Order: sequence, then structure tokens, then C-alpha cells
Amino acid sequence: MDGTSTSSEDTNGSTDSKGAEGHGKKPFKRSKSHFADRITVDGRDGWPVAADRYRLVASRACPWASRALVSRRLLGLEDALSLAVTDPIQDDRSWRFNLDPDDRDPVLGIRYLAEAYEAREKDYTGGVSVPAIVDVPSGRLVSNDFQQMTLDLATEWTDLHRAGAPDLYPEPLREEIDEVMEGVYRDVNNGVYRAGFATGQSEYEQAWHDVFRRLDLVSERLADRRYLVGETITEADIRLFTTLVRFDPVYHGHFKCNRSKLAEDPVLWAYARDLYQTPGFGDTVDFDHIKRHYYQVHSGINPTGIVPLGPDLANWLSPHHREQLGGRPFGDGTPPGPVPAAEEVPPAGRP
Repeated sequence: MDGTSTSSEDTNGSTDSKGAEGHGKKPFKRSKSHFADRITVDGRDGWPVAADRYRLVASRACPWASRALVSRRLLGLEDALSLAVTDPIQDDRSWRFNLDPDDRDPVLGIRYLAEAYEAREKDYTGGVSVPAIVDVPSGRLVSNDFQQMTLDLATEWTDLHRAGAPDLYPEPLREEIDEVMEGVYRDVNNGVYRAGFATGQSEYEQAWHDVFRRLDLVSERLADRRYLVGETITEADIRLFTTLVRFDPVYHGHFKCNRSKLAEDPVLWAYARDLYQTPGFGDTVDFDHIKRHYYQVHSGINPTGIVPLGPDLANWLSPHHREQLGGRPFGDGTPPGPVPAAEEVPPAGRP
């Protein structure tokens, strides 16, 4: 992680709207997760794994929160870890529950995620970020550590996984997975933000070159293999996917990552569509939330707040032919079941 933020960008890449107009005016540097407690089998941080105790708060707009949404679906944790989805548009208190009746989360009973932060730390004045896991009985924030959160879902919550859940972080491949994820995080996941929030030409150009250099390397890697590491979907694929799915709708234009579109790279475009069409990936994606959040919240970059109509989303459902490369998406496991009715992405957010 990169140390203390010097812009209004919070720990996870989702904006704190109290300073959203500052994006593109202050140097960008990603901050550390302030609350990094872990939920583990042995409860060593005071938070033992338990069904129905915790609530995941996520925005479908945010790529970092979307990692947790995908992981939760693939592992079948819907019944064990409940979900709160925030409004993609924030006000001066950041993430809010305006999608729920009475603008209040029905489980936590709060209007703003900030209230869970304040319950954890009195007089807290830092950024309010998603994903966040909240302890339901106390209403206190447990963690906003988006890097560790999904790894723990994969490795510490195993007793609550569905039958047939895939191993998203297989121990024999962890060193390679970590190496791949580190490069993708630095140059792609975080690189698009460094480009989009750059305050000078040279800063922007360096980030732009980093993004496309890494995308080229990843494209070469995926030319003859279906997944990034091994023969099955892993955490590495989840982390790359959540940036790729936002690339053409947002990062290409809004963040000026415009050497080429995702759809112009035959390998990456097919890879992204393969994952999108895999249960657990595309069924968590809300393109409407994604576009409205970036274009309406980042007023320093897009002061008019106009949300573009394109690109056409229908091609996300077109054949990708990646199955010809072999691989087994879920290894010895099975696909997740249907999306719970209450968690289905509305038609406006789907192709």
C-alpha cells in the first residue's frame, strides 16, 4: 500500500465526496486501510468467523468492493455474510443507504456507512471507504482492508463455504498468484487512478505507460492460457476483472487511459467476456452504478456531471471461445447457484 492519501481519494479508490471536486487538482496517492482487523477462525483480532454476525457493505460502482462481491458469490457466502449495497452517488457524508426504504440499511439501522466508522472510533474524521465489514450486534466497523478481506473470505471462512466452492487462493500457487497480483495492482488496478487523477502531464504519462505496459504483458500471458495462474479461477482473476469490466465504460475516457479500448485487444476482451459470463462475475456487475458514480461524483474531472450513453454493452454476452484453451473455471467444484432475488442487478445495469 502507498501510505497516507494526499487527495480526496480514500483507501480503496472510491471517492469521499467531501473532496470530490479536488480530483485532478491534488497529487494522488493511495492511503492505507485504517481499519485492518481480520475475521479469522481463531478470532485472534477479536472477530471470529461466524454465520449471520457480519454484514458486508459494498458499492457496485467500486472496483475494490466488487472484488468482495465476486468472492462472496463464488464461495457461496450469501447466507452467512449478508450484503448492504450503497447508493453509487454520495453526499458530504460519503456512502449512504438511499437504495433502501427510508434511506436506512434495514439490518444495521443506519443511514450512512460513516456511522459504523464512528461507532468503531469516536470522533473519526478519516475517509469512509468500501468494501467494509460491520459487526451487526455492535454496529461497529470491523475492517475496510480490501486487500486482505477477500483472501480471508477464501481461506478463513471455509467452514461456511457452499458445497463445491472453488479454491480461490490455492496454497501451492500462492507465491505466483501474489506476484501476478502485485504487478496488476500497481500498474492496472491503481494505475488507472494515477492516470485519471494526475495533476501534471509527466505524472499522467508515466501512469498511462504503466497501465498499457502491464496490460500488454497480461495479454501475452493470457494468449495461450485461460486464467492468470493455474487451470482455474483464482483471486488474481477476480482482481484483474474488476478493472477490466470498467475499462471501456469509464477508464478509457474519464481517466484518459485511451491508447486503446479493452474491446480492441482480442485476448483481453475475450478473457473479460469469459469471466463476465461465468456465474459469480457478471451477475455482480452494475454498469449503471459504475457510470453514474464515476461521471457524477468526480466533479473535478467531469464538472458537467454528464453521464455518457455508451458504450454498447450487448457485446459482453457475445461468444468468447476461451473454453478452447481448456481450464476448469471452478476446479473440482461447481458454479454458484442463482443470485438471491434481493441481490439481482436491476435491468438498467445489465447488457
